[in-house]
Amino acid sequence: MTLVFASNNPNKIQEIQQLMPKHITILSLASIGCKEDIPETADTIEDNAILKANYITKKYGYNCFADDTGLEVEALDGAPGVHSARYAGEHRDTEDNINKLLAAMKNKINRNACFKTVIALNLNGKQILFTGVARGKINLEQKGNRGFGYDPVFTPEGHDLTFAEISISLKGEISHRGKAVKQLIDFLKN
Repeated sequence: MTLVFASNNPNKIQEIQQLMPKHITILSLASIGCKEDIPETADTIEDNAILKANYITKKYGYNCFADDTGLEVEALDGAPGVHSARYAGEHRDTEDNINKLLAAMKNKINRNACFKTVIALNLNGKQILFTGVARGKINLEQKGNRGFGYDPVFTPEGHDLTFAEISISLKGEISHRGKAVKQLIDFLKN
């Protein structure tokens, strides 16, 4: 089976490819000739995933899946949420996003947060959604050099290390994206 993963993020593509079974071939946007930025103009994580999947299916005709992820922080009323990638501005700078988050959390006692990933799968004319959630806390400072995005400031429940300090394989088991991808894989196996 061949599926397009509607993402330009090489970190996400690598993470997903490592989780997929060998009989499923994942094509990147570059490999289908899609160079444009797919609009992410929706108000929810779910709707952004749907927008991206529908864009690829409609314009390129492929079975595909797209994801959208947000970090939802309780003390910030769910922010940055759907705006996680652009939290500090349209330039999408990870370091700026983390610095803005840590500044916003400076005097907050409640550090509870969750990562949420929604995957929209377009397969043979049908659309199915898969949702993965990882609960945890926002650290006072960055720790670790693995992962990407907010990983250095997020410690998942039941663990003492951030997503940026744990192995890719453990992250794949316990992360929001890993949980959503597992649901996707289980569905594809059946």
